[in-house]
Amino acid sequence: MRQQNGQVAEITLRIPTHIAIIMDGNGRWAKARGLPRLAGHRAGTENLRRVIEACADLGVRILTIYAFSTENWRRPPEEVYGLFGLLEQMIDRELDNLDRNGVQIRHLGSLEGVPERLQRKIRMAIERTKGNSRLILCVAFNYGGRQEIVEAVRRIIADGVPPEAVNEELISRYLYTAGLPDPDLIIRTSGEMRLSNFLLWQAAYAEFYVTPVYWPDFDREELLKAIEAYSRRERRFGQISEQLAPPG
Repeated sequence: MRQQNGQVAEITLRIPTHIAIIMDGNGRWAKARGLPRLAGHRAGTENLRRVIEACADLGVRILTIYAFSTENWRRPPEEVYGLFGLLEQMIDRELDNLDRNGVQIRHLGSLEGVPERLQRKIRMAIERTKGNSRLILCVAFNYGGRQEIVEAVRRIIADGVPPEAVNEELISRYLYTAGLPDPDLIIRTSGEMRLSNFLLWQAAYAEFYVTPVYWPDFDREELLKAIEAYSRRERRFGQISEQLAPPG
């Protein structure tokens, strides 16, 4: 329920099954406060807890977060390894709570080039939480949408799949997200209007929501605004409205 033009607008929330978030704006958040970029990333990492909790409380089944892209390796080394350190600290600090609250952790991407100690912690977190089912948290870390598709094609070829057997369903089974539904809603913070190589295949019919709010300030209230916007949309998947209307 929102106040609009002096009137209260009622809307029934449709909770997306799968929300994906491009967590953008940490550096600009820090710059606006005269802080180093890594301080913004630290604030963004700390903010993640409340967004995970809000999604679980609202009944979202899958949350995918874009934590580190394959292109992020181009950033200054001190920032890259600072980000690795923050992820390691987050696992140390939050894993018990995530496990206790029924969160299952999955990794989307490659661990190639990632420090061995961090690799071990990521694998440990995945193994420890694999039986949880309240919320699936997919962490897209060292992830690129194009690379994901390239790797899927390579494995299809390596498995000797004949060309006539290749279809959308088969390709989906070879992606990092195999077995998961595509995202219903993709949120990008900080106001940028691009996908940045995130879930390129899976985003085909996702609804997009962009907010100028920087990621460290994206809280439960901002999440609800995104879900309210999603709830007002008609998802047609290439059809027209009349085809979606129930017979009456």
